[in-house]
Amino acid sequence: LGEAGEAGPGRHVLRDPIRNKGTAFSPLDREANSLTGLLPAAIESSEKQVRRAKIQFDEMPTPISKYCFLRELEDDSANLFYKFVAKHLLECLPIIYTPTVGEACVRYSELYRKPKGVFITASDKGRIRKILDNVPMEDVHIIVVTDGGRILGLGDQGANGMGIPIGKISLYVAGGGFDPQHALPVTLDLGTDNEKLLNDPLYIGARHRRLPDDDYYAVVDEFLEAVKDKWPACLVQFEDFSTRHSLPLLAKYRSKMLSFNDDIQGTGSVILAGLVNALKIQGTSAQDARIIFYGAGSAAVGCAQMIISLLVSMGISEGDARRQFWMMDSKGLLTSDRPDLDEMRTRAPHKLAFIRDDVRHQDATELLNVIKMVEPNVLMGLSGSGESFGKNEIELMQKGCERPIICPLSNPTSKAEVSAEKAYSWTGGKCIFASGSPFAPVTLDEKTYFPAQGNNMFIFPGVGLGAYLCGASEVTDEMFIEAAKSLAEMVTPAALMRGSLYPPLEQLLDISARVAARTVEVAVDQGKSKLDLAQTGDVLDWVKARMWKPPHHDEPIDVPWPSMHVTKATHAPQAAAVPEAEGLAWGADGIDTRSLPRREAGGDYYAATLTDGVNGDLHQVPVPEDGGAH
Repeated sequence: LGEAGEAGPGRHVLRDPIRNKGTAFSPLDREANSLTGLLPAAIESSEKQVRRAKIQFDEMPTPISKYCFLRELEDDSANLFYKFVAKHLLECLPIIYTPTVGEACVRYSELYRKPKGVFITASDKGRIRKILDNVPMEDVHIIVVTDGGRILGLGDQGANGMGIPIGKISLYVAGGGFDPQHALPVTLDLGTDNEKLLNDPLYIGARHRRLPDDDYYAVVDEFLEAVKDKWPACLVQFEDFSTRHSLPLLAKYRSKMLSFNDDIQGTGSVILAGLVNALKIQGTSAQDARIIFYGAGSAAVGCAQMIISLLVSMGISEGDARRQFWMMDSKGLLTSDRPDLDEMRTRAPHKLAFIRDDVRHQDATELLNVIKMVEPNVLMGLSGSGESFGKNEIELMQKGCERPIICPLSNPTSKAEVSAEKAYSWTGGKCIFASGSPFAPVTLDEKTYFPAQGNNMFIFPGVGLGAYLCGASEVTDEMFIEAAKSLAEMVTPAALMRGSLYPPLEQLLDISARVAARTVEVAVDQGKSKLDLAQTGDVLDWVKARMWKPPHHDEPIDVPWPSMHVTKATHAPQAAAVPEAEGLAWGADGIDTRSLPRREAGGDYYAATLTDGVNGDLHQVPVPEDGGAH
């Protein structure tokens, strides 16, 4: 497409989502980029473009149609897309990510229109580094990569899982300040065991079974090594890998390259922040928490381990901290007398650290029995199994705890273990509720309750941005623990009194900046970054100054536009020729100094001979501080 700003056929500019400004192109830009005649006459501000997009967005009848509209908007103009998301953040977040992104993944092959991101297949082995040279980006700062093996709570979605990295990249940009020109979604399309996809004639992915582990790791390793070689400072975020692959990959690469797994570490961090505040509301000390985890996958283990790390930092031994947890999988509580213990050691070793030896498995195969035995004050759902917390379970839990903490964290909403409406109804509005996907407010007896959402976007954009900006060598668990503390502290005492566990989501950019600043400080304290904080000044201000925001376009001053033409332009006082300005059209009574080669702001003058076909006049035009049009 050519370099940014390069004059050329207008169609190339209009097809480039990074360069395309649509009706915001000024007359000068239209001339410079061969766009005259390819756009309507109106020259519009960003605000007017966003207003038009909102009308179109509101006319979309379903969440998935709104999703498709936003993806098309981003493909047309990334700047307008992120302006729109920033303006209407709360409306857009459930569309570009959970819960709507779940349906978008299931239907990705059906909805596919144009390429986005990078797909790596098994047949690419041996040439992945060369394939990365095809990426039309000079540099990549952030990669979100999935193998489609465990998409949300929807299971194996193969290449359709690309919807997740695309959505996460949108959140890194809109909520974390990464530059979209340097953000790349990637899917490792290494087959699928989803029979429906294998038999779908429209399926866009590699039509074969998932690779055996040896072949699988060979491709994944080659990809990660190629990324490290081409973009050594790039942050890689693992997303929605199957449990059996996610933990080994994180263990292998977390110290080799800047990387983390959001399902494990990000989920753990955001749930830790919510739990800290929930326990304050409940009036329970952290060391007295009794926590049942319903679900024992990588996300559950990540959450539990993060809470254990906090308890250990408070002076509790790791052994005592682990005894505060009761973890269940589909076969019941993890116990030392489980008949499948040998299989667990081979296929799910991450569960072994949470096995209990003080309970018989035959007494703990059902959640209701475990609640009766444990008398928990916290119930976490990470099973992905849909409704699992019934009325009997919730009411029994409340008998031992007036204000139970109930967290159905599985995504999307259809996979949540209990709805907000049922949880509030069965506890008389007394429960402290947080979910993974959003739920609408619930009104009981003329009182409205606002369910909290333990959304990872409170954490991963800020941790990722901070780690990247300071050039950290590793993303550590301490960074996520401190991020959780920082997030919890952002909830005011008044908000806690109202039952809020997290700060308002509309403050996401500021939240991410604060989390990023804390991440930078931890990285320096741990020796993972060589950044000199004495030179940065205030770390929060330093972070905010480096966060990308979509450029703003004002409407031009309404002045006559006669057929004037630059025949000569020079820079005073050196009188050096400015050939770049020759042949460009200018507005009457002035020129757009933004298009001229910059010298020094303020006080500089350009002399231009303007000809309207009859008269030639010499004008001296000051260059203002902001380089704006005059």
